[in-house]
Amino acid sequence: MRVLVVEDERLLADAVGEGLRREALAVDVVYDGDAALERLGVNEYDVLVLDRDLPIVHGDDVCRAVVASGAATRVLMLTAAVDVADRVAGLGLGADDYLPKPFAFAELVARVRALGRRARPAAPPLLRRGGLTLDPGRREVTRDGLPLVLSRKEFAVLEELLRADGSVVSAEQLLERAWDEHIDPFTNVLRVTVMTLRRKLGPPQVVLTVPGVGYQIR
Repeated sequence: MRVLVVEDERLLADAVGEGLRREALAVDVVYDGDAALERLGVNEYDVLVLDRDLPIVHGDDVCRAVVASGAATRVLMLTAAVDVADRVAGLGLGADDYLPKPFAFAELVARVRALGRRARPAAPPLLRRGGLTLDPGRREVTRDGLPLVLSRKEFAVLEELLRADGSVVSAEQLLERAWDEHIDPFTNVLRVTVMTLRRKLGPPQVVLTVPGVGYQIR
């Protein structure tokens, strides 16, 4: 899942971004509405965590632009206002959910994950293929009933491959979905991650390389 966090309070924005990365999400962070529109114009995001009171371009205008674009991006609007009328107005702009500040981080994560599921075609609660079972909500993976301990990036890559349900996923797609915009497209980080993932999954090998195309779960 790829998330864009837009918040002008830099300490809060960076804390939210880092916390979501610890949840195995690919996260970009910007601090004003103009930068948000720029990122949204070049990247595809599942969820936009959007502060309403932004400098340069107001959060309301960013929300309107997302809705008008027809993108599948789901909008979680943040605000310090607690008035019900303010929340109703935000939802009226096209936001999918609303979270007042201050908020519990666990609730933010739950709402982001719920919106992310709505941004994609419906997937089963548990992803299964090749003897593997992955539970996205609990971040648990088993193979033939035995639990596996994966790093955040290994988990994210495996989740994307399982969601493809046997289809090939390109290296570019995996880098975009499991990392963030700062990743070097020529890096070997994906190859190394797949290598360690294969070692942890054990034999027989289920993560296949399709030369010149990408990877798939057999």
